[in-house]
Amino acid sequence: MKINNSTSQLEFIALMAALMSVTALSIDALLPALDVIGLHIQTATPADNQLLITMIFLGLGIGPLLFGPLSDATGRKPSVYIGFVVFIIASFICISAESLEVMIAGRILQGIGLSAPRTICIAIIRDLYEGDYMARIISFVTVVFLLIPIVAPAMGKFILDAYNWEGIFYVQIVISLAVAAWFWLRQRETLSEANKIPFSINRILHGFRETVRYKETVGYTVISGFVVGSFLVYLSASQQIFENMYNLEEEFPFIFAGLAIAIGIAIFLNGSLVVRFGMKKMVTIALIGFFLVSLVYLVLFHNTPHPPVEILLGFFALQFFCIGFLFGNLRALAMQPVGHIAGIAAAITGLVSTLMAVPISTLIGRFVEKSTLPLFIGFSVCAGISLFILIYIRKSEVSA
Repeated sequence: MKINNSTSQLEFIALMAALMSVTALSIDALLPALDVIGLHIQTATPADNQLLITMIFLGLGIGPLLFGPLSDATGRKPSVYIGFVVFIIASFICISAESLEVMIAGRILQGIGLSAPRTICIAIIRDLYEGDYMARIISFVTVVFLLIPIVAPAMGKFILDAYNWEGIFYVQIVISLAVAAWFWLRQRETLSEANKIPFSINRILHGFRETVRYKETVGYTVISGFVVGSFLVYLSASQQIFENMYNLEEEFPFIFAGLAIAIGIAIFLNGSLVVRFGMKKMVTIALIGFFLVSLVYLVLFHNTPHPPVEILLGFFALQFFCIGFLFGNLRALAMQPVGHIAGIAAAITGLVSTLMAVPISTLIGRFVEKSTLPLFIGFSVCAGISLFILIYIRKSEVSA
């Protein structure tokens, strides 16, 4: 399928991944610097440093409510440009921050700005694809996108050692400008004039009512909230776990990269397997695996605050391999019934899953100070609830 007159499918996938990757860069490159930034803004506990990661997700959840409907009204491209402008302004706020409150405000605003390319990327893909092929494209986009978590912490540590923590934000600004220029030059507008919908508050409310009419959309969005929430605990606490609990400060970027590869392998395999077996079967198997791996960990190490790091990494790799089959498929399943309102639906589903994920991760993360056990308790509880929701969705489909 030809994407447009100026870009090949390969470039399209790379460009969509680049739009998403600025978000990953803004999160993962900062991980090695959390303790240093915490000292600068005088945080009270290491758990407070986790807020520099989780709060950007709050912005990522709020922002789509603006940019989703705006993209349906004015087109996909103008909203992306506005989002990048907001992100750059927010980055300068973070650079000048002298307190936790100002830094959090900057990170939330960064998330709001980045929600534009992140959300509209999905809407653009939905404009051009549907069904299992949409999930396939999202999978390939996510594989390329995952190259950033593999290299970002190492890049962040290099900048931190060579310059300072503020340099990480300056590099993010430069990269965002480069991606915005690429998008402007090479991606045509995918929303036709006939499909544009005037922006209004009533439109948002109508879109919300329309979206929640579909049990599948609501169900898969809630499952996504639990999965993302549990994973976000690891993301925000990973620096604390490996540097503070295991004294692996120098090795941390490489450990983080290795675990990101586990997710990347799963997403790459999903790109081929999803067309053969379907999204629903892939999600079912992956959720069961996610639950069982965390349950085995709890049985084996319920009295052990710190298992050997090799064993911990093995369990993390298995967990993230399962998660790799969930991210794209859950989003695609949630979007499948609402293609006629892709922009607002992407905004609402993203908002709901993120507003679930942030408090879930913040709550569990407060307990991950001296032991990794709370993290796996969180994994098992979130996976177990998600399985019950999945069963409910399946029964609803049979009875419909």
